[in-house]
Amino acid sequence: MMKALTLTQPWATLVAIGAKKIETRSWRTPYRGTLAIHAAKGFPKWAKETCNEPEFARELGSDPLPLGMVIATCRLISCIPTRELQENRLIEVDYLAGCGDFYLDDKERAFGDYSAGRWAWLLADVQQCQPIPAKGALSLWDWETLTQRVQAG
Repeated sequence: MMKALTLTQPWATLVAIGAKKIETRSWRTPYRGTLAIHAAKGFPKWAKETCNEPEFARELGSDPLPLGMVIATCRLISCIPTRELQENRLIEVDYLAGCGDFYLDDKERAFGDYSAGRWAWLLADVQQCQPIPAKGALSLWDWETLTQRVQAG
């Protein structure tokens, strides 16, 4: 099993293509490790309209966005209060994490909600994959990959 996080489009694709390295949430998690990025099945009108904003359109292009699919994997290396990024704009990551530092630039700010009381999930080693159909869930959830299903069967 692999932990998974469902994101509404276009944010799932922004993570998958490496344009978004910080996911903001209203809650924190103690979990650290491999994480599958799942694009939610629903695509609300307000989210579709967001795709037309210049920062989003520049990164996304014109290809249709996958829905109801796991589209990437990554490594969740830390979960910090967004105020730390607001105050410092730079989070230096321990070299043992094996990834670069995280910087709150204008692009990251456009792609997240950095308001008070929120959490910044720092994502590293993002690997886009062929979309794999999966049913999402709220919070972190356990995703059984196709390989695991074949091995168990």
